Amino acid sequence: MQQLIAPTLYCPFPSQINKYANVLEGYALEWALHFNLIANESNYQHFLKLKGFLLAASVYPDCELEELKIANDWINWLFFWDDQCDMSDLGEQPNLLRMFHKRFIEILDGAELTNQDIPLSYALRNLRQRMIKRGSAKSFYYFILSVEDYFNGCEQEAIKRVDGSILDLKTYGIIRMLCGAVDSVIELIAFCNQIKLPNFIREQEIVRNLKLMTNKIIVLCNDMFSLSKEMASGHITNIVLVLCNQQQISLEEAMKQIVQMHDQEVQALISLEASIPSFGEEVDAELAKYISGMHNWIRGHIDWCSHTARFQTLDKLELVK
Repeated sequence: MQQLIAPTLYCPFPSQINKYANVLEGYALEWALHFNLIANESNYQHFLKLKGFLLAASVYPDCELEELKIANDWINWLFFWDDQCDMSDLGEQPNLLRMFHKRFIEILDGAELTNQDIPLSYALRNLRQRMIKRGSAKSFYYFILSVEDYFNGCEQEAIKRVDGSILDLKTYGIIRMLCGAVDSVIELIAFCNQIKLPNFIREQEIVRNLKLMTNKIIVLCNDMFSLSKEMASGHITNIVLVLCNQQQISLEEAMKQIVQMHDQEVQALISLEASIPSFGEEVDAELAKYISGMHNWIRGHIDWCSHTARFQTLDKLELVK
């Protein structure tokens, strides 16, 4: 597998780590084993090298242990499912994906489990129960909407894989912003930190744009770090490969352009934040915490990318049944 030099990215936000990080490492493995999410020794080693707990502890540095556990479990759930889609034949079967996704949403909506459900379904029900217990109905509603978007993106990506389409930049942007699942983890910022964000603030254009920009920054970073792995496995939803094809340029030139795109987007994010109007002292304080959570995700994700072995793994994974 071709290895490319990891990019140096502009990020003025400080690195942080949750005080419960050490506790989380052991807990993360216990949770995955409890729900039979690890099929064999190869999957076990893959999980350890992934260091999903480190990502959770880096991107949610201020929350308490129970909320951190929930965020960790959702992140690892995403990794398990994403790997099934990317590193097995499942990612080339959009109709089967759609069937699984429909069932997952039913479970998030409260459906009872049956003996036909897979371990990931049982893990998802556990997440639902704990999120409802610890958070508000409103925050869980927005979380489900973000998960539906993620599933939609995965299905669109699978369709493109099947028909062999070479993505243009516009199509890439639509699919990647969904299948990256970033919106779902941004939704957890308010949940984990018990931020009371009024609906009218969520719908403010400037807040929606900040979320979109954060999403873009994170997926640009992820695409650069995951490039070698995705080239080796033939995946197409990577902006480096899209630019190479569209502009007929080298990998190195594409990487330079995307580093610049990333850095400019971070600077634009900071500039946009400076123009946020006041919504009153109490709301301003909650919004500031929410935006700080986006900063934590941008920085924490970069830090984790430098420590995880996720982007060097090409082992074939089994769907745990």
